[in-house]
Amino acid sequence: MPSPLLPHPHRPRRAQGAVALVLALGAVAGGPAWAGPSDALHVYGGLGYFYDDNLFRLPDESPGYDRQRSDSARQSVVGVLFDKTYSRQRIQAQGKLSKVAFSHFKQLDYDGKDFQGTWNWQLANHLEGALGATYAQTLAPYTDFQSRERNLRVQRRQFVDAAWRMHPSWRLRGAASRDKFTYELAVQRYNDRTEDALEAGFDYLPRSGSTAGLVVRRLSGKYLNQRILSGVVRDDDYEQDELKARVLWRVTPTTTVQTLAGYARRKNAQSGPRDVSGFNGRVTASFNPRQKLRLNGAAWREFSAIENYYYTFSLNRGASAGASWDASAKVRVDASLSVEQRSYEGRLLNNSPEDLSDTLRQATVGATWSPLQTVQFSTSFIHQDRSGAQFLGNGSFKANTVSVNANAQF
Repeated sequence: MPSPLLPHPHRPRRAQGAVALVLALGAVAGGPAWAGPSDALHVYGGLGYFYDDNLFRLPDESPGYDRQRSDSARQSVVGVLFDKTYSRQRIQAQGKLSKVAFSHFKQLDYDGKDFQGTWNWQLANHLEGALGATYAQTLAPYTDFQSRERNLRVQRRQFVDAAWRMHPSWRLRGAASRDKFTYELAVQRYNDRTEDALEAGFDYLPRSGSTAGLVVRRLSGKYLNQRILSGVVRDDDYEQDELKARVLWRVTPTTTVQTLAGYARRKNAQSGPRDVSGFNGRVTASFNPRQKLRLNGAAWREFSAIENYYYTFSLNRGASAGASWDASAKVRVDASLSVEQRSYEGRLLNNSPEDLSDTLRQATVGATWSPLQTVQFSTSFIHQDRSGAQFLGNGSFKANTVSVNANAQF
């Protein structure tokens, strides 16, 4: 779901209260009591509003629930940031609480939570790494699941990585992580799962500042609840092995290309879904032709878990392009385009199509105004359209979202 911010225009009392709070935050931001940019601890708050003309991503021909397809919501956010370096050890932490209230579909109202913590450590001159964890609770998207009920998704992540500079031009790396996904709705709990990743590799570090290396990775997925199809209990666990090149190429002082790509093989625990293998990876590039203009692009071909009852994963092929322009010292304009085709893999029913796919296109434009260093006002417009997969009940749709945000930090 997009992040909402500011109150509903047809509720003047709440709107006046929101505007008053924004102005109060802005007034305090300019006062001496607010923390400076170099301080370790910052508190921030925000208000916002968004409107979506197809909230549940319903097919174009659907009249909607209660003959209603659109809705708006208000959001309030409060959070804390901490960032401090002790000698060679850097501690970063963030905690954010949000409250989202919808105008029509009030059953979707929820409290969002977002917590992150990372210890970036360094020992002597040759060993460094990171240790951390994250927790996020938010409303799961309705792109692949049609319902008017609230479906909160919780994602927990723990990770550790380390790098040893064994030689001025060579570095050894290792990492481990665990992601856990759980869903609020009982009918969605077949998606509850853990994903464990282990990887090891090395990098070559030339004097140019570029890097090139190899990484070996194993991803193990385990589903926490059984899926039953036609009276048969399914085992959807899988393992994915990867051998990829990892390259950071500083082509020029203004152009950088990053690549993590190679061979991947995905093997399922139970017969039925066919095992797949082939090229898998992502390439991103950034180009800064001028100080005020930044361009970026990406292309990918990756396996990905999907929230679907009849297929276990998809092969995603996509590309994106974006630009960011500093129109003035206080105004930034951002725009992006992306397109992604998903080919559904791991079919669980013999009568399911083998060549099922859909395509999602998205265009975004937004602007941010920062009248003070600690105050931001922003607005954005997002357009999405998808060619659906009728077999799954995911029809073609179009959706437009407008959001307005106000944030202040001290």
